Amino acid sequence: MWYNGFLDPSPWQVLAIILVLTHITIVSVTVYLHRYSAHRSLELHPALKHFFRFWLWMTTAMNTREWTAIHRKHHAKCETPDDPHSPVHKGLTTVLRKGAELYMEEAKNEETLRIYGKNCPDDWIERNLYKRFPIAGVSLMLLIDLALFGVIGLTVWAVQMMWIPVFAAGVVNGLGHAFGYRNFECKDAATNILPWGILIGGEELHNNHHTYPNSAKLSVKKWEFDMGWMWIRVFSMLGLAKVRRTAPIAHQVEGKQTLDMDTAMAILNNRFQIMAQYRKLVIKPLMQQELQRVDHSIRHLFSRGKRLLSREPSLLQPEHEARIQTMLAHSQVLKVTYEKRLALQQIWTRTSANGHDMLQALREWCAQAEASRIQALQEFAASLRTYSLQPAPAR
Repeated sequence: MWYNGFLDPSPWQVLAIILVLTHITIVSVTVYLHRYSAHRSLELHPALKHFFRFWLWMTTAMNTREWTAIHRKHHAKCETPDDPHSPVHKGLTTVLRKGAELYMEEAKNEETLRIYGKNCPDDWIERNLYKRFPIAGVSLMLLIDLALFGVIGLTVWAVQMMWIPVFAAGVVNGLGHAFGYRNFECKDAATNILPWGILIGGEELHNNHHTYPNSAKLSVKKWEFDMGWMWIRVFSMLGLAKVRRTAPIAHQVEGKQTLDMDTAMAILNNRFQIMAQYRKLVIKPLMQQELQRVDHSIRHLFSRGKRLLSREPSLLQPEHEARIQTMLAHSQVLKVTYEKRLALQQIWTRTSANGHDMLQALREWCAQAEASRIQALQEFAASLRTYSLQPAPAR
């Protein structure tokens, strides 16, 4: 019958079809719009790029230049009043409920498009079809869904239209700056929503992305999975993609004891991983040690404040800073450890433009850490000397 469509699918088949169609859209967004167009972390074959442009026109009505410009501005102005969709300033509920509206509002900002929308498609089909008739694509998609699936095709189409506004514009831009875990203390509030980037193609690993925005691979831990990266590997094997950049690998050479320029550059390249190691190897064990030592009446301050000692300073609230100062007043070990952490971060902030100044600052930091008589700090300083831009030679 006509109301069942040409395919006449069963309910389970409809569900499978919806998942496949929405997954293609997610791959189009994460691989083409995000990693290729906005960050240029990979190159794509012209045929694949045009397929993604066509599919996004059919399923989202999004324009490559608009999406790219808005996302680049998000990184440039993250967590400031100029951020197009920051839950810190606009409120989590607003971003969750009105993520698509925030996108459309910013897309009208010609200044945003002029500054951040460079090097995007501007060929004949972009000017005369995709940009000129954005609604024509989704309308055509509706007719195709109705023809293939009958009346239920309207539901298939509705889910397709809602997938990106809900999961990408709402969940990633909202929850991805509010809830989850953080591998790295980047300057903004980005979090990893889940360690398995399947539902949104790897965009769940948002903290990893904001730490290394130009990396084509969003997973960094062995137990994290990035679906978008899996597709990039497939496209690469088919000759349809070429990876340009991934997150730097922290090389350590066993037995290396000289803190030279090679070490300084390696530390600069891998500063986020190194600070994550500082949290794991220095702050965490010393906090556990101090928890056993302090008086029972103030132990709750320490147990609740463990993460604060590793938190990016610009993200601390006044009450957090007060709790930190209370902990440090009761523990000289934590005071030294916390001050050394801030001092280490300031080295590459102040001296990254001058390698010799940074090398000297690192040497002074290591000398002070080794003289601290705090074993965890001494061992960490010794480990810094082992970093190198090149891996150890194979034996």
